[in-house]
Amino acid sequence: MAWESFDVASSQPAQDPWRGQATRYLEILSFVFFIVAATLYVTSIAWTLPLPRDYTTLAVGRDFLNFWMYGRAAFESDPGRFYDVAIYNGVLRALAGGNYPGQTWSYPPSVMLVAWPFGSLSYLQALAAWTTGGVAFLLWAASRLLADRRLLAALIVSPAAILCLISGQFSFLTAGMMILIFVWLDRKPVVAGILIGLLVIKPQLGLLFPVILIASGRWRVFSAAALTVLAITFATAAIFGPQVWIDYISIGLPNQNLVLIEPYRLGAPLMPTIFMNARWLGANYATAMAIQLCFTAFAAAALFWAYRYRKDADPWLLATLFFACSVCGSPYLMSYDLLPMTFAALLLRSSSRLDAQGHRLAVLVYWLPLIQFALGQFYLPGAALIAPAFALYLVALLKDSSRGVSLPFPAPARS
Repeated sequence: MAWESFDVASSQPAQDPWRGQATRYLEILSFVFFIVAATLYVTSIAWTLPLPRDYTTLAVGRDFLNFWMYGRAAFESDPGRFYDVAIYNGVLRALAGGNYPGQTWSYPPSVMLVAWPFGSLSYLQALAAWTTGGVAFLLWAASRLLADRRLLAALIVSPAAILCLISGQFSFLTAGMMILIFVWLDRKPVVAGILIGLLVIKPQLGLLFPVILIASGRWRVFSAAALTVLAITFATAAIFGPQVWIDYISIGLPNQNLVLIEPYRLGAPLMPTIFMNARWLGANYATAMAIQLCFTAFAAAALFWAYRYRKDADPWLLATLFFACSVCGSPYLMSYDLLPMTFAALLLRSSSRLDAQGHRLAVLVYWLPLIQFALGQFYLPGAALIAPAFALYLVALLKDSSRGVSLPFPAPARS
């Protein structure tokens, strides 16, 4: 599979008035939505408190507060104690005020290896550095494939990106990493494997990577990823003590699973997963997980087939299928984690031979976080079916070589 063999000059999309008009509408609507959402959010912030809070009374940056606390915990003698909800929220109330609603410290302890520099900064300084650096990294990674600056802008103002900005989440970083993994999968297999291993900071994003690596026989990438995970695990235990992993497994993971057990918690409306949609339909935990496992099996089977029997297809069509299957294959995923699939949808829309159905699905994928948010406010299912539908469409493209898609991106891809 020659990732660097595509020539943008030979794969420039034909002039399609309908597609051009639809793209302009997408750009205009995304910018309008970004401005409206940003205005409403910024004007809701109370800046006078010890930590500024938004309309939900959570700290500005929300989840970044957890990340920042991992950075501060890296200098503590017993960081694993923060997995205890009572202890952790006691510390948060001392920082943010006694009426702070509380959060859960649920990331793997390896996050401290990344977060410690931010823990030495004040909260707002750290948040500004984290956000600026994350946006710049994603733009740098995405620009290697999206030469059209309008599409890059559409990516940064997309609903998934807005939710990432508001939440202070990892998604700018992890989305950029996932793009680079596929850029370097064959050109720099060891680097690609290291990046896959680094996704252990958010393990739900990398669950299906072993499937495509085994199916395509990319053993150098697989080995590099496995060794990276082992190195991070042992480094974390060596620096912070093995007890921190025991605390994470025995206390942190059960706390994180409460979002799945209790489907009406604060974060549930942002989960575009089959599992959560099944819960809102009235399914109990076991039934919803069984339904989810069926979709996970489909996702794994589709990827194994594609990377084993269609491995000579357009590599970015295969990568787009991976992003779609990663969404429909996970029971625990938030709308801001859809940023890689949003990127893939924009890349696919820039292709030269995508039909009307494909364009409509790509638009639905782009707006999926907003659709999920709107339906989630009333705990209404349906949004979770968009990613599987997108995946099925991509499988159909791969099955029918006469409808293959040629995606325009730099030639050769910059290293």
